[in-house]
Amino acid sequence: MKVLLINGGPHKSGVTAEALSEISATLEKEGIGAETIWLGNDPIAGCIGCGVCKKTGSCFRKDIVNIVSERLEEFDGFIFASPVHYAACSGALSSFMDRLFMSSAVKMYLKPAAAVVCCRRGGASAAFDEINKYFTMTCMPVISSQYWNQVHGSNAEQARQDQEGMQTMRTLASNMAYILKCLEAGRNCGILPPVKEEQIRTNFIR
Repeated sequence: MKVLLINGGPHKSGVTAEALSEISATLEKEGIGAETIWLGNDPIAGCIGCGVCKKTGSCFRKDIVNIVSERLEEFDGFIFASPVHYAACSGALSSFMDRLFMSSAVKMYLKPAAAVVCCRRGGASAAFDEINKYFTMTCMPVISSQYWNQVHGSNAEQARQDQEGMQTMRTLASNMAYILKCLEAGRNCGILPPVKEEQIRTNFIR
């Protein structure tokens, strides 16, 4: 089993990376593989609602979104992490998730996911809520921890001093490992996923 960790921060070795490093190390101790992908600093275009992905299964833009989309089936769980910018996740992560979930939600169906946010001081709960909404629209079990999944600090060194934040990351990783093992045990016992109804879409203006 393997978990994909997405670093949506602008700094490859910043606070977000430090939080994900703590998660990754704990997952490995639990016997779960972990791979971190940094989105980088190149611009990530937002979704333009063109509908091409619904016809082809992938976004027409050939960038990091499609690179990750092509690998989603390798992973059993996902963690999306971001710094807090104006009480929201980074623009890079927001654009990335908009297009990834629009084009590839079927590949993440019923796979556990978690949000992680990192901030200097405030705005964490709003950004945390923003990321979690992607999961709850995709039938993805949301993995929680002993507190909201957040770490505080202006740089990696300060983040490491946030002992409660680091413990929250370890608890999150342990909970992710536990749920993944439970899901695997269920599959081995013949427990099938729920039968999905054809989606009903009601437009309020007709």
